[in-house]
Amino acid sequence: MGDGSTTRRSFFGLAGGAALLCTIGGEEVEVSGPQGLEKADAVAARVRRPRAAIAQDVPQIQPAPGGQRREYWIQAETVRWEITPKRRDEWHNRRISSRNTYTAYVYREMTPGFAGPAGGVNIPGPTLNAQVGDVLVVHFRNADRKLRQAVTMHPHGVKYNVEYDGAYMGEFTRAGGFIAPGETFTYQWECTPDSVGVWPYHDHGPNHTLNTFRGLFGAVIVRPRGAKPPDRSYTVFAHQLPPPITGIQRNFQCFNGRAYAGNTPTLRSRVGEDVEINAFGMDSNFHTFHIHGHRWKDPAGAYVDNPAMGPNESVTARFVEDNPGRWLYHCHVFTHQDTGMAGWYVVDP
Repeated sequence: MGDGSTTRRSFFGLAGGAALLCTIGGEEVEVSGPQGLEKADAVAARVRRPRAAIAQDVPQIQPAPGGQRREYWIQAETVRWEITPKRRDEWHNRRISSRNTYTAYVYREMTPGFAGPAGGVNIPGPTLNAQVGDVLVVHFRNADRKLRQAVTMHPHGVKYNVEYDGAYMGEFTRAGGFIAPGETFTYQWECTPDSVGVWPYHDHGPNHTLNTFRGLFGAVIVRPRGAKPPDRSYTVFAHQLPPPITGIQRNFQCFNGRAYAGNTPTLRSRVGEDVEINAFGMDSNFHTFHIHGHRWKDPAGAYVDNPAMGPNESVTARFVEDNPGRWLYHCHVFTHQDTGMAGWYVVDP
């Protein structure tokens, strides 16, 4: 800008990453660039454990008749994450030249007893699967030492007592709402009949907004007892990675922490398969979920092909596949699809 009026701070706004205003441990912090992010992390690291956040002697919750205790071991850690590992947008056949790596905060599935990783690092975290009558038992560890702040796991859709809410609430915080670095905590969540559906989970610690934007989120799927699962089930989260979070001077619109077709998840199926795709909104925007060449019934029984979802809302596309080919899926907010929120759905004959 020739008039010299564009400062580094205003550049972040122009790049599509408007400032995030966060309240952390009683202090309001504006995050519009790297200095604001560092300040927010420093404030979060200073938050002390509330007196009420002491683990209580809560009895083991038993499943309903026919159910089971489904156990997961999950840890939170920071990693360096590539947003566009192929450095190409395959849809428009163009090179992506900007810097694309940032410090992500992720939920990682571990083997029992936290003996070792159960798989690679992913955004979102592992999908937690259960049926009505089950109890989800999540052994959680805050394994991160870089940011030095408490994080949690807060679920939607399932039943729990206040100890297992996983939410920081100031002086009213209970044990599951403040898991400091190096600590572990076991959440117990009941899957009741009204839990049937697809739900998000995410960080709800002192710095929950920034850490959720960084990647601390995942899905819970609860099915009716004995229900036939689909042949293919996918979970995709629509979210942005803006400059205040990444320090990169551009905004990425993502599915599952990646931007642009070829980098975002490529979903696959075959003709005749029962396919389920669960799409979530996981930022402060509204999105839609559209698949070319396909339509499905919404909960009211109407056929749709572009339903909307707001923050932490989900839509489920479920259908028997009958249309082979390579298809686009994307958010139909045009400024989102054109800055990365698109991918491939490939159907084999």
